[in-house]
Amino acid sequence: MEKDMTKGRPLPVILKFMLPLIIGNIFQQLYNMADTIIVGRYVGADALAAVGSTGTIMFLTVGFSQGITAGFSVLTAQRFGAKDTEGVKISVANGILLSLIFTVIISSLSLLGMRPLLKLMNTPDNIFQDAYTYIMIISAGIIATIFYNLFSSYLRAVGNSKIPLVFLVFSAALNVILDLVLIINFKMGVAGAAWATIISQGVSAILCLVYIYIRMPSLAPNRRHWRLHGQESRNQLAMGIPMALQFAITASGTMVMQSAINLFGSDAVASFTAASKVQNLVTQGMMAMGQTMATYSGQNFGKGDIKRIRQGVKAALEASVVYALAAAVLVCILLKPALGLFFTGDVDMNSMLPWAKTYIYMSVIFYIPLSSIFVFRNTMQGCGYGFLPMMGGVSELVARLVVAMISMAVGSYALACFCDPAAWVTAAVFTGVSYLFVMKDIRRKYERPETATSEK
Repeated sequence: MEKDMTKGRPLPVILKFMLPLIIGNIFQQLYNMADTIIVGRYVGADALAAVGSTGTIMFLTVGFSQGITAGFSVLTAQRFGAKDTEGVKISVANGILLSLIFTVIISSLSLLGMRPLLKLMNTPDNIFQDAYTYIMIISAGIIATIFYNLFSSYLRAVGNSKIPLVFLVFSAALNVILDLVLIINFKMGVAGAAWATIISQGVSAILCLVYIYIRMPSLAPNRRHWRLHGQESRNQLAMGIPMALQFAITASGTMVMQSAINLFGSDAVASFTAASKVQNLVTQGMMAMGQTMATYSGQNFGKGDIKRIRQGVKAALEASVVYALAAAVLVCILLKPALGLFFTGDVDMNSMLPWAKTYIYMSVIFYIPLSSIFVFRNTMQGCGYGFLPMMGGVSELVARLVVAMISMAVGSYALACFCDPAAWVTAAVFTGVSYLFVMKDIRRKYERPETATSEK
């Protein structure tokens, strides 16, 4: 079940690895959507707005978790590409121990700071308590999210993108069942949706761990590996912390945007939430391409094949443009019928639809720069460069902050919706230029002179 991405034509290798990731990411979004659909239809529009108002906070905590664990697995991919079997096992054990430490830190900070954060984000009073209940349960169960992402990242680092998909599909089905049982049968409201998410992710994490020990001995650490290694810790933290901060900085920008959206009332928040869920669903291929390029570039960097990394990036950008155009058409087609899934028949859809259309129609124009961000950013991260991708997150934050502040000052919902496109264009330019710098730096430091000469 391992996949060596240092051999074969880049585009077919990339697409074959990417396909299970797209399916997995879609299922991830589907069970996130299940929360909001079931909450919206069986608890009410205000409850939907409450869950939606916490989306950016979830992106902050969950994104930080994804970033730190993905960073820990970069070293695993590089050592796998270098055929360093012992180094792979050491990196896995070390990453698990570091993740336990970060679980305590992230959980503690989230639980302590949640109420003031919701107030800072202008969360409407009529949805505040439901929002607080939902996000506190998610924060308390962040260990499930961290370790599912960690074990999945390790499997992908050695080229196995299929097994995380299998467990994710199972988890998605379990999440929907638990949503229905806890919300409809046990009348738990938004708390039921939160518990369903945490339990299903915890099951996925356990299944991944069991699979690694039974079927992937190349990843399973032995007793002698279970301690914190100084050099491995420094390497993993050097990648994990910038990647986590990049997610956190980006999430901070979306929180600023959400604060601006919140000023327009619960109808605007509910409509924006539903539209965002639909958009997230159809753009998952972009994220899957980024995950693929992190593994692809990590393995080839470990092998020292810099030319192949550049070839892969070119192929990935071409595929991403095609996908971005298709996604733009699809989201426009799906928006109106999909929106009806989130609300009961007593909600006036004619009052909801304009809010959603404003955000979606403005966003689709900028899907091509959005798709390029994932290619450039993850390629740099796979090669061990964490600072510049993190600064790309800073550029997104600045762009969202400026546009959001203007929108709040002039009271413009359309301008609040433009926060995302402004961030995407800014980050696309920054990461594109950064990628060129990184490739030049890698070539100077690592590429063999005879290889560089032969390419001229």
